[in-house]
Amino acid sequence: SDGVSWSPLLLHVDIHIDEHEPRRGILELLSRLRPHWKADDIQMKAFTEGITNQLIGCFVGSLQEPGCVLVRINGRMTDLYVSRDREVKMLQVFHAHGCGPEIYCTFQNGICYKFIPGSVLEDHLLQQPSIYRLIAAEMGRIHSIQPKHNLPVEPLIWTKMSHFLTLMQSSTKNRPTPKSSAAALDMPGHEVLSAEMESLKRNLSQTGSPVVLCHNDLLTKNIIYNSKENMVKFIDYEYADYNYQAFDIGNHFNEFAGSCVTPKIDYSLFVEHRSRSHLSWKGLPLPKVLISLFPFKASNFFWGLWAILQSRFSSIDFDFQRFVWLPTASAKSLI
Repeated sequence: SDGVSWSPLLLHVDIHIDEHEPRRGILELLSRLRPHWKADDIQMKAFTEGITNQLIGCFVGSLQEPGCVLVRINGRMTDLYVSRDREVKMLQVFHAHGCGPEIYCTFQNGICYKFIPGSVLEDHLLQQPSIYRLIAAEMGRIHSIQPKHNLPVEPLIWTKMSHFLTLMQSSTKNRPTPKSSAAALDMPGHEVLSAEMESLKRNLSQTGSPVVLCHNDLLTKNIIYNSKENMVKFIDYEYADYNYQAFDIGNHFNEFAGSCVTPKIDYSLFVEHRSRSHLSWKGLPLPKVLISLFPFKASNFFWGLWAILQSRFSSIDFDFQRFVWLPTASAKSLI
């Protein structure tokens, strides 16, 4: 009924991997996935690009050789706002259409999937036309995946935002004292945030943007660039689902200003790139709605809510409340 088709035949290993001492649990997983690997020969490399989950590459010999396995350990309490069952379905759909890695198995607090050769895209490469055209073409492939039986689909964003707001409201009473540099700033109340969401919903739903299958989180760290083959592939499908096409593109364009791990967010870069390239991306039937600011405001608002939740639930030492305010405050100059 949701337009998604997937295979239920996926291995599940009923173990929980300790996020602080993961090697033992990972070796147990690999004994099922790669039984021919000797434990003493297995090497592990931790990737640090993500700020909510742990990602560990497992290999014998070289990370770039076939057969390497990526083990992702979900961040603490992320299941509150990420549907892991839905994520697995999405991964299978994207892989079936050649747009995502093969998923090997799930375990209690994570998944294992195929390593994609290449390197995480650097922010400065995002500005190069030869690179962003590859990204546009890959986005076009994702956006053209048709729903099962051509059933009508609804955009993810409003359901997800409503869920975020509910979680925020329920966590307010037990919220720990924030340690953020932005803690002194007044946080908008539930009514204000709800009204803002309704305003965005009213405006964005009237723009005529098609609802398509989207990645919804295309920051540079979720794009793998293979310079030898001159291709890009996307990773991290935690938030993938049907959504406004304009949101997916606008959300990615916001990355040109910098991300939450960038020392300085510069929206002049966003304006410059948007003005000179949004009509020239190849592989995408770009909606006219991108001329407006609603997709970009919706992106900022969505991740602002996300950052508030992270500041309350995450065990990771990161100033999430700084992320709440820097993008949204900077974006006001565009409105």
